[in-house]
Amino acid sequence: MENAKKNELAVGIDLGTTNSAIAWLDDLGRPQTLANAEGDKVTPSAVLVESGDAVVGKEAIKALATEAESVALCAKRELGYRYFRQPLDGRQYPPESLQAYILNKLRVDASRQIGPVTKAVVTVPAYFDETRRKATQDAGYIAALDVLDIINEPTAAAVAFGFMQSVSPDGTPYGVQRILVYDLGGGTFDVTVLEIEGSEFTALATDGDVQLGGQDWDQRLIDLISDQFREKHGIDPRTDPNTLGRLWRECEDAKRTLSARDKASLACDCKGQALRMEVTRSEFESQTSDLLERTRFTTTQALEASGLDWDQIDRILLVGGSTRMPAVRTMLRDLSGMEPDTSISPDEAVAHGAALHAGFLLAKQRGESSRFRINNINSHSLGVVGTDPTTGRDRVAVLIPNNTPIPITAKRIFKTKKSNQKSILVRIVEGESSNPDGCVQLGECVIDSLPPNLPAQTPVEIRFGYEENGRLTVLVKVQGQDRIESMELQRENSLSQEQLDKWRKHVSKIPPPDDASDSDFDLELGDDDV
Repeated sequence: MENAKKNELAVGIDLGTTNSAIAWLDDLGRPQTLANAEGDKVTPSAVLVESGDAVVGKEAIKALATEAESVALCAKRELGYRYFRQPLDGRQYPPESLQAYILNKLRVDASRQIGPVTKAVVTVPAYFDETRRKATQDAGYIAALDVLDIINEPTAAAVAFGFMQSVSPDGTPYGVQRILVYDLGGGTFDVTVLEIEGSEFTALATDGDVQLGGQDWDQRLIDLISDQFREKHGIDPRTDPNTLGRLWRECEDAKRTLSARDKASLACDCKGQALRMEVTRSEFESQTSDLLERTRFTTTQALEASGLDWDQIDRILLVGGSTRMPAVRTMLRDLSGMEPDTSISPDEAVAHGAALHAGFLLAKQRGESSRFRINNINSHSLGVVGTDPTTGRDRVAVLIPNNTPIPITAKRIFKTKKSNQKSILVRIVEGESSNPDGCVQLGECVIDSLPPNLPAQTPVEIRFGYEENGRLTVLVKVQGQDRIESMELQRENSLSQEQLDKWRKHVSKIPPPDDASDSDFDLELGDDDV
């Protein structure tokens, strides 16, 4: 990696499910959120596609009322799939491209204020698997960003908190602090337990749910009024995309109102019929109690995995806009016996922590002493699918258990199945089950250069290199061969380099660094079902 120039810029980006933010370090080294072109500190993570072009943010949200079928919401939840769940403007879009549109807007808007932005640290949920992390990096590439690192959202928030709390009110440094970060965003939920000692941040345990967030609370309100509307008028407003788009905005606003008041009004109109109803905070909390209980259970699991008890936790740090719901704070207070910490902005803290980490990485490239150190862990176990010689069934052999400090290199010996085997298929999975069907398949590596007449039961060493950003490299060595082969994971739903380059030219209007062609971009990627 080239040495960073003294005046080179790098930003931190919180690429959220429902809202995103970008921050940088000012002349004094303090993180500052950069407003978008509309003057707002957060940008809705919504993309409106019109004739192959995209509009991101507020205008896309407004279009839900009239062009809902052309608006992509919560594309972050779709990472890892080949296409977004619905066609947009008659075409299918990979989730990476939709995430890239959001990143590109953030990049362009920031560049107008601080100069060209080319380098960034992008955050992801701690519970994101390797496939989703790779997809996030690909989105950054499409948006013409050099992604310096991928950092977990709770860790980024802890870095922002640690920077703000670096010294106590009397001017003396804090001692060791153990904090639990409860991060409930719009579409994902994470819990991470960290230890902060001076400028060193060590993750002890993490857990989460990438399909749980404020959007699910919104959906309960949508279902509540839709069921009553159907009962009264015989029409389900959820079947009309534009009505559903308006209803989603209405229910999201009502949810926010219920965080400040004891009641809120909901209104719905569909096909000439209308309904207005009142919802109380207690009714809303009753309707969503199971969602909150899921976060309670996950929080308890993460604490147990850390080996700590509540009396050993110094602070519960709230991150994510959905933590503004009073029920969240009441639950955590009852669970832990302490008052949750609201000293950092739930909307900006993650971007601020990412900006601090970006500044640290640039300083490190320049050879300057580090301001802080992050010791991270992996959120999912990593293993290889092999055949159990006793049962003849496929079974997962774990190389790196979850909550292992990273970076790490781990290896395990396997054996060939039969004599004169021509190739080896290595299936890489992520998850906690010994059954491959209960895990996520990250991809496959094929070794087809085996020596002739290889006897059965020849040892094969598989080595994993797991990086701090949650990315995986695979090395394979067959006994009797001198060389160790670095294998490229073949991922089922990942975009090829050619596709990434085409999307980059279309989304960011900036060609790949080594690209000299001016070929047209073809949006038609195939007719596969979403």
